[in-house]
Amino acid sequence: MECVRVGVIGVGNIGTMHAKNIYMHKINGMKLTAVCDIKEERREYCCKKLSGVLCYTDYKEMLYSNQVDAVVISVPHRQHAEIAIEALHAGLHVLLEKPMDVTVTKAEELVKVANQSKKIFAIMFNQRTNLLFQKAHDIVQSGLLGELKRSVWIVTNWYRTQHYYNSGSWRATWSGEGGGVLLNQAPHNLDLWQWICGMPQSVRAFCDVAKYHDIEVEDEVTIYTKYKNGATGVFITSTGEYPGTNRLEISGDRGKIVLENSVLKWWKLSEPERQFCYSSQESYPNISCDYEEFPIDQEETGHIGILQNFTNAILNGEELISPGKDGINELLLSNAAYLSEWNGNVEIELPFDSQRFDSLLAEHSAVSVCKREEVDNCTTEQQKRWKVRW
Repeated sequence: MECVRVGVIGVGNIGTMHAKNIYMHKINGMKLTAVCDIKEERREYCCKKLSGVLCYTDYKEMLYSNQVDAVVISVPHRQHAEIAIEALHAGLHVLLEKPMDVTVTKAEELVKVANQSKKIFAIMFNQRTNLLFQKAHDIVQSGLLGELKRSVWIVTNWYRTQHYYNSGSWRATWSGEGGGVLLNQAPHNLDLWQWICGMPQSVRAFCDVAKYHDIEVEDEVTIYTKYKNGATGVFITSTGEYPGTNRLEISGDRGKIVLENSVLKWWKLSEPERQFCYSSQESYPNISCDYEEFPIDQEETGHIGILQNFTNAILNGEELISPGKDGINELLLSNAAYLSEWNGNVEIELPFDSQRFDSLLAEHSAVSVCKREEVDNCTTEQQKRWKVRW
């Protein structure tokens, strides 16, 4: 295969951007051959703007059309696993928008099918292409920061207006989106958090529903985590703060790193703090410490970077930046946060009872009544909103 023929399923905001990027040949070795959407106005738009590209109403017809080798799936969350599984059964490679679905149960089923299929399966964690997060990952995972002590991520610059939530009847509903800020905006950060620091043993959370908006799901969350070695973590996110903050601090016994304002700051202790604590003969010492800064010297490749990596993996076996199986971890964190909230903010051990979560989510979905008139808000003029913002 010299070129990957790709179809985009779901051409709303993000799907339209993916389709245009591929159509404009921004991804080497990938060609847009088809799109699919149930909305007539979106298909009409694609027919006008994407000349020569086939337009489908039924995604299954597209999957078995022999016109595509791979698909990019960008539909409402609850359809993610279902469509991805069908695509894998059709013998296609799959790049799935985040999150994998709304439940760990569905995510695990999808990963099982993907493993059996031997096809390339990736997830759109585009912020993994940011060099600062890559640097943080390398520092922590290599052990240069020593034993993890604590991480604190305040990411409250995911601001959204009521107009945004009104832009789709599925948005911000339990029956449609399956959650709020944890399912829509924060999956990027939850993924990066566990990618850099690893998965915790337990989660306790406070998920505030409709604190700032007329919605039926959470728009502000505080998560507290514990790790196997005794380390702790705090994660705070919101769509109701402006201008908000994006600051990640990670402490280890060999120093700390702070990511903020497009700079990674790194304090390096000359010896482990735990060792110094018991060997020092001083009560109030200043431990010898080196300091480095790593500003971003090039722009993140974002969605295009993940699309290119996905293409390269299909054509020449390049290692995936964001393998599909990794999507389970961030969903474990968000599902556990909801489970904690629904059970009186108790501590939830990982892995948790996924059947219990599914049952409680079904109860919330059964009384999901928040319906709004949809606003046609499909545009690709706001691509910066999908990049890391400091």
